[in-house]
Amino acid sequence: MKQYLKRYAQNFDYPLFFTVLLLSLFGLIMIYSSSMMVAIAREGKAPDYFYRKQITNLIVAFFGFIVAAFFPYKHYANKNIMMLLTIVLAVLFTWLKIAGYGAEDVGSQSWIHVPGLGNFQPSEYAKLFIILYFAAAFYRKSQKYTFEKLQPTEIFYPIFLWILVVAGVAFETDLGAVIILCGIAVSVVASSGIPFKTFWKFFGVLAAFGAAILGILLLFKGDLLTENRKGRILSYLNPFEYENGSGHQVANSYYAIGGGGLEGRGLGQSIQKLGYLPEPQTDFIMAIIMEELGIWGVIIVLTGLGFIVYKGFSIALRTKDPMARMIAAGIASWIGWQSFINLGGVTGLIPLTGVTLPFISYGGTSIIILSLAMGILINVSMFEKVERKKTES
Repeated sequence: MKQYLKRYAQNFDYPLFFTVLLLSLFGLIMIYSSSMMVAIAREGKAPDYFYRKQITNLIVAFFGFIVAAFFPYKHYANKNIMMLLTIVLAVLFTWLKIAGYGAEDVGSQSWIHVPGLGNFQPSEYAKLFIILYFAAAFYRKSQKYTFEKLQPTEIFYPIFLWILVVAGVAFETDLGAVIILCGIAVSVVASSGIPFKTFWKFFGVLAAFGAAILGILLLFKGDLLTENRKGRILSYLNPFEYENGSGHQVANSYYAIGGGGLEGRGLGQSIQKLGYLPEPQTDFIMAIIMEELGIWGVIIVLTGLGFIVYKGFSIALRTKDPMARMIAAGIASWIGWQSFINLGGVTGLIPLTGVTLPFISYGGTSIIILSLAMGILINVSMFEKVERKKTES
């Protein structure tokens, strides 16, 4: 154990760790700044209500990070561990179906209440689960024979489970999470080392099932396109035309971004957080950052998130272990996709879907699951460094 800890300390990915830490602390500051009015007016609490709750979330997340960072990633290929993770996923989604709740204006049902722990969002757990499950399944295949001999029929179970997870998230109408889960699956499989032709067959299967799920949703779930969702689509190109309705959030996001200019109004000086943006501490926290800190806030967030994505893909490219490669690529694509969807919605580049900004937005489930993912990525990075040193020596 002592030797393991010594080797771990020598090969710990400090740049990645401190980037995640600084982003989380920066997010904590911005949560305090952006949520004061919401805490007072909506929750009837003290101005630092969300700030204090996020501190608790970060403490829990830190311990989760430590556990994940010290737990060898190869153990996730163990069938018993993967079975346990699958059971947890099944319990969470069953619980969600029975007693879930969410935003009534868009008809979502994305949250469950865990007694003693608070609210939990199963779709966040599903993102990490899909990465680990796909990586474990394809890794076990690679131990039996080379990927050149792998046939599409032999990856039926990973595809089937992915379909169940995506369908479960889609039926709760968490469309942002569906897009991220699709991006994760493609990235993990693309990095597995399977032949190009097999990959495109796999991609075709995913696309076909994705279209089928969408068709079934539109056919049997009549409330999928609620009036609010229809409004979001209509207001995508011109939110100011629908400013008093479905375009309200994006229009006020534009006001925040324009009002901040290059230099920003100053920390704590946002106007749009004073009741104009309904959730300034979550989905639209980047708009408040732009309004208060201007271009400097943008640089901090984009540099930090960009570095994490870069580190994930660089680890995937360097390692010779297929499981490490798939995990690293999956986590990097997750952070990249979620950041793009959040920032795209805030800036009007894409229709608003309602996902949080990684490490910055308020949310216990998000920061805890992301911290677990970062712990796993650092564990992968450590073992990659150890193997590289062995090869060089």
